[in-house]
Amino acid sequence: MPNYEDEHDHEQVVTPASDAVVIAPEQALVVSTSASPIGEPPAGWQPLIIRRDKTRTSYSVTHKHVAAKPTRVLHAAADSSASGLWVPMPVAPSASSITWTWRTDAMIPGADSTRADAEDAPTRVVLAFDGDMSRLPMKERMLAETARMLLGRDMPYATLIYTWDTKQPVGTVIANSHTSRVKKKVVESGPARVGQWLSYKRDYVKDYTEIFGEPPGKLLGVGVLTDTDNTRQRAEAWYGDIHLLTERTTALGNSQGPTAID
Repeated sequence: MPNYEDEHDHEQVVTPASDAVVIAPEQALVVSTSASPIGEPPAGWQPLIIRRDKTRTSYSVTHKHVAAKPTRVLHAAADSSASGLWVPMPVAPSASSITWTWRTDAMIPGADSTRADAEDAPTRVVLAFDGDMSRLPMKERMLAETARMLLGRDMPYATLIYTWDTKQPVGTVIANSHTSRVKKKVVESGPARVGQWLSYKRDYVKDYTEIFGEPPGKLLGVGVLTDTDNTRQRAEAWYGDIHLLTERTTALGNSQGPTAID
């Protein structure tokens, strides 16, 4: 297992917050990707719909070997599809960092996050934030209102996405082609590490502040997204549990980059 998991091995869950989220010591939140029987979608997660006319990516709990041990993880299978899963935060987390694991066994041919017609990725972790929508330019407010009418839900003030990109270097920040309120930060690039479980730890408060130019508001939810709707390709990915860590738990380890697990 990844190094950062060591600090959680002894933890006792204190308070169930939902089917997918539990509160652990030091106020760390654990977003479970495996809270369901094998073959079913994870309990407590909600569909993250990109557009209603898009084919949805399939998500289900499965077994996968992690560090030579069979482990329950979330499997994503995209076939010319685009949708994610997300978990609304039941409480306002006091966390400042996020850790997660993911794996893909192949890159998506033709994917290019800098082009609207090829903007696909095998793995993404999505963080949605609240904020004062009235401060946004009229164009952004109109886009948010249009999205609300089409999707039947309010759009977040800002969305930060950690992504595995086909060719953009690690550290690159990519603006969404339609709105400035969605930005992607590349944390893995190219095919060198396909076929491996990789773990990550990011200070999302720091990343958000650097990318959007202001501190983040309340974290509304955390999600995952695997999509191939633009390239019309197929992709598979696997996601482990997601941990939101407080300053105290984060102090136990400061890694910002990927660590190979197996």
